[in-house]
Amino acid sequence: MEFFVYHQDRPGSQGLRKELLEEHWTYMDSYAREMIARGPTLSRDGGTPTGSVHMVDLPDPATARAFAFDEPGHQAGIYRDVLLRRWRNVLGRTMWDFQGGRTGGNRYLVLGLGTGEPADLAVPADRNELIAYGPLLSDNGTMWLGTAALLRAPDPETARAILTASRYAAIEVHDWQFGGRST
Repeated sequence: MEFFVYHQDRPGSQGLRKELLEEHWTYMDSYAREMIARGPTLSRDGGTPTGSVHMVDLPDPATARAFAFDEPGHQAGIYRDVLLRRWRNVLGRTMWDFQGGRTGGNRYLVLGLGTGEPADLAVPADRNELIAYGPLLSDNGTMWLGTAALLRAPDPETARAILTASRYAAIEVHDWQFGGRST
């Protein structure tokens, strides 16, 4: 089962985040085989982390909850909110398979929250710019709750356009970068 986890930082937690960075990476490294994508969201100036995205393949919802809530930053109070949803990896690949590589161009998390009839289930035409893409689902995987995408785009407006705006209650666009240890 695939899951989308988005930890959003609590204001004023940057010092603690820096202090726990190695613990965070070590924790995430223990899930390396399960990881589909990972990385921080950033402020518009690109310098300050605002959250942490993880797309993982785990055996069940209980394991996903443990993954999200046992994370060292969450345990220490870095995060204001945690969004945990079932997710379907419609690209069938990891971020490391993205042909565009780790750097170059602007990268975004696009998060569309919705209800009702599913939208944007098909892979968009410009799949070469997609790093990860798929629907957000209810715990049992039967109800569509939105869409989460990581992509390369020239600007936030172009990134937002990957989703059909009229089908979502809200669409968020966050600057994002490939995560993990610097090599």
